[in-house]
Amino acid sequence: MDIFLEDPTGLQLHFPVNPPEINIKRDKSYETLTLALQGEFDIPGGEKIKEISFSSFFPIQHEPGYCRTAEVPNPQHAMNQLNTWMVSRQPLRLIITNTDVNVLVMIASHNSSFRGGEPGDVYFDLTFRTWREYKVRSVSEIGGGTTAVEPRPDIKPVPKTYTVKPGDTLWGIAKLNLGSGSRWREIYDANAGVVGPDSDRIYPGQELVMPE
Repeated sequence: MDIFLEDPTGLQLHFPVNPPEINIKRDKSYETLTLALQGEFDIPGGEKIKEISFSSFFPIQHEPGYCRTAEVPNPQHAMNQLNTWMVSRQPLRLIITNTDVNVLVMIASHNSSFRGGEPGDVYFDLTFRTWREYKVRSVSEIGGGTTAVEPRPDIKPVPKTYTVKPGDTLWGIAKLNLGSGSRWREIYDANAGVVGPDSDRIYPGQELVMPE
């Protein structure tokens, strides 16, 4: 399992250390009505925004025993980037491989801490809220008709091209960028001339065109 966070410009943060657990909170909204002589009644509403949370840390140096990446980001730089994203109005894409989590989110809370005896390491708690498109209707539209959708911040769900990195496979590239490893064939079909007859042989530096 790997956890990625990507902004609309394509800037990506690969969390180097997997958390011990990831929590997903789902709630349903209710409206309580009180009727005379009959008491209270709960009227079910729509689904509330999901919350995804986990805790981990950014190590000051790479440790092969638990690091998921060959190179780890500077802990302070990583925390500053998370802070920048938290105050931004742009949604981010959260991807957790080997799960169905590939969603647009906003950072709802971000706490960091330092521990004695572990200089340079930064521990953090992150909570995300899934981002939902909303609609705005003017008074004239309510009377006459058409619902206008407010333009939402653009998020780049799929890059136009992908440069192969060491250790990549078509299945892994499809999982990370298209949300499902089973879509690897679409990547191969679009790049058969580059990859060649053997879809299992891709090499670092190859530029692959991603399907729409």
